[in-house]
Amino acid sequence: MKNRPRICASIVNDDLAAIKGIAPFVELFEVRIDLIGEGWPELVKQLEKPWIACNRVAGEGGRWPGSESARIEKLLGAIDLGAAIIDIELATENLASVVKRIKAGAECLLSFHDINGTPPPERMKEIVDRQLAAGADICKVVTTAQKFEDNLAVLQLIPDFPKARIVSFAMGPLGFTSRIFCPLAGGDFVYAAIEKGREAASGQITVGELRRIYGVMT
Repeated sequence: MKNRPRICASIVNDDLAAIKGIAPFVELFEVRIDLIGEGWPELVKQLEKPWIACNRVAGEGGRWPGSESARIEKLLGAIDLGAAIIDIELATENLASVVKRIKAGAECLLSFHDINGTPPPERMKEIVDRQLAAGADICKVVTTAQKFEDNLAVLQLIPDFPKARIVSFAMGPLGFTSRIFCPLAGGDFVYAAIEKGREAASGQITVGELRRIYGVMT
């Protein structure tokens, strides 16, 4: 493939051997602070590719057990540890202040997750408009597919915002198509699991599977 789709591998544990094994085949990593636990600062020192710091709240599919202030503190601390991108939810309280602090040292990915379904297209476009207005360098809209057409609805965000960096796809078994086609449709990158059984979200495909799929498209 002339321009290989950018793959972001989601790190959900401290298995450094597995991480290094797939590193040559991805462009960046997502470091899931809420899933890795206390050892994540030492782990990121070993990464040789750019990485996104993510500390996801439970309401949007994450497992962060602590306070909101501690969650934000971990994300901002990731900047000093070398994070290239910080993922923060659009619904975060005091968002303007947090975004300002992020952008002083890293790119800001503003995210929205619907863990139950896929909102109407106009609603999703409003979400991207809000993300851009809040200062997003990358806009992420992730829904849950309840029918095949949800794949098309969420992918449509990419051509709807041709000047923006968009990551949009649907989770769940029915969202398989949108995950594959996100970068092919012009999305900034696609998330992938490092190995089976270590998925960061429902329906996530492994790095190896994605590479095989993209390989037959050359």
